[in-house]
Amino acid sequence: MFTCTTRRSLGPALGILLLTVLVAALPAAAQPAAKVYRVGLLGENSADAGEARIWEAFRLELTSRGWIEGKNVLIESRWAESNPARLPELAAELVRLKVDVIVTRGSIYTQAAKTATSTIPIVFTMHADPVRTGHVTSLGRPGGNITGLTIQMTDLDIKGLEILTSAVPRAKRVAVLLNPDAPSHTPGLRTLEEAARPIDVQILPVVARTGEDLENAFSSMARAQAQAVLVLGYGPYMAARQRLAELSLKYRLPTFFTWRDHVEAGGLMSYAPDQRDLARRSAIYVDKILRGAKPNDLPVEQPTKFELVINLKTAKALGLTIPPSLLARADQVIE
Repeated sequence: MFTCTTRRSLGPALGILLLTVLVAALPAAAQPAAKVYRVGLLGENSADAGEARIWEAFRLELTSRGWIEGKNVLIESRWAESNPARLPELAAELVRLKVDVIVTRGSIYTQAAKTATSTIPIVFTMHADPVRTGHVTSLGRPGGNITGLTIQMTDLDIKGLEILTSAVPRAKRVAVLLNPDAPSHTPGLRTLEEAARPIDVQILPVVARTGEDLENAFSSMARAQAQAVLVLGYGPYMAARQRLAELSLKYRLPTFFTWRDHVEAGGLMSYAPDQRDLARRSAIYVDKILRGAKPNDLPVEQPTKFELVINLKTAKALGLTIPPSLLARADQVIE
């Protein structure tokens, strides 16, 4: 009796043990593979050192959150290479690759991605004005498949005009360099025109769509007797920052830029957040989305810290004396 009972009680246990051994013996190929996510980057210039620093900050933050390239994430990069006309096809290519999220620079890149897809999540890293361009419904509730970080450039440019006219009090005719094809530039121009009226400043819109248009644009400013220039933030302008600095000196025009890279290249002044920090923070959005969050549940973030950078060497070359009160406000002075 004892022997019979033991055999019956061992039967189920032996079956479970045998099943466990068989599963363990299955070849690795039969095991379910962990998903490898695809992240699409839509940027400006692959060879630009400033651009490389931005996306390196993005990659480092992703890595710190457990996303290892080649292991659980692949990054597909596509570059406009100073030709905005390429952006729609580049965005469509990322969609055909079935990426899980698309990361963009600013408004013109986001517009291309938005046109290409209404379902794949899109994260912008430094959008000029996502509400006025219609890319999100509101900052708190984006309302679709798009979210990210905004610099609110429309408001930032008003601050830029204030700083520029403080540095150059005689400037009553200020040229604004822009590309009307960039979704944020037209609302930005309107806001600048409104801000200029109470301080008796005339705004002169000057169009440059690519780097090749810059010489003619500055020549036009000189003929119109502009006394200073405000350059709206734009990827191709960033790629041409050395040329912009040269033209500013050639035509003796004090020039204000959004990004500090322009000032490091020889421009006069800039006022904006740190681009690398924006890129780093955009990686946090990507991390959340890859883990299941929906873009509409992620409010658009605004930076809280801005840097005023002034190039005194350029000011001296222009014969310009920067007021001490403005120098005291600067976060960095390049001498």
